[in-house]
Amino acid sequence: MTMTYGELKTAVQDFVQSTETSFVNNLPLFIRLAEERIMKNVRLNLFQKNASGTTTSGNKYVAAPSDFLAPISLSLTIGGEQTFLLLKNADFVQEYIRDSASGAPVYFGQYDVDNLILAPIPDSAYALEMHYLYRPASLTAGSDSGTTWLSQNAEVALLYGTLVEAYTYLKGDQDLMVLYSQRFAEALQRLKNLGEGLETTDEYRTGKLMRPKT
Repeated sequence: MTMTYGELKTAVQDFVQSTETSFVNNLPLFIRLAEERIMKNVRLNLFQKNASGTTTSGNKYVAAPSDFLAPISLSLTIGGEQTFLLLKNADFVQEYIRDSASGAPVYFGQYDVDNLILAPIPDSAYALEMHYLYRPASLTAGSDSGTTWLSQNAEVALLYGTLVEAYTYLKGDQDLMVLYSQRFAEALQRLKNLGEGLETTDEYRTGKLMRPKT
């Protein structure tokens, strides 16, 4: 089932039975908070992206993409072969740089929000490929008829996550808040089964993902 931005806003108002002006004005915020909670709790391919570039000889830093949140992997083409660098703490990488000559990088770390750091310092321009986590555009960034992957494929989690935020704002009935929270947690678990089980599991080698019977 697909839920548009407009349909989600209408559904939330219908569930909590409120059309008060300040509540309606805050609906985009409630939706963004729900999206954030989903992103921070479930690892989906949706939140992963690739970027390519080139190192600069003599420069230990690599600029992170503008939508970068956290690194997953970094590889360089060294001697015609793709070589994956080992992710280390930035302090370890800087210590390694101090004690080594320049050469083909072996390690990388997240130096700050805008840069990664390599060790040894590159002695040449190496083609690189970065796999990283990023924040997709929010459903609220589009029109009322707009959709996103979450609103098309995780509409239950998005709806109940938004209801939790909306009902918190309204300081609603505690029993109903518990119900919304439980349904959000159940929807998150189903997303986890998809994102951390089915999306990352090779059934040929490991068999189908199995859940304990209840």
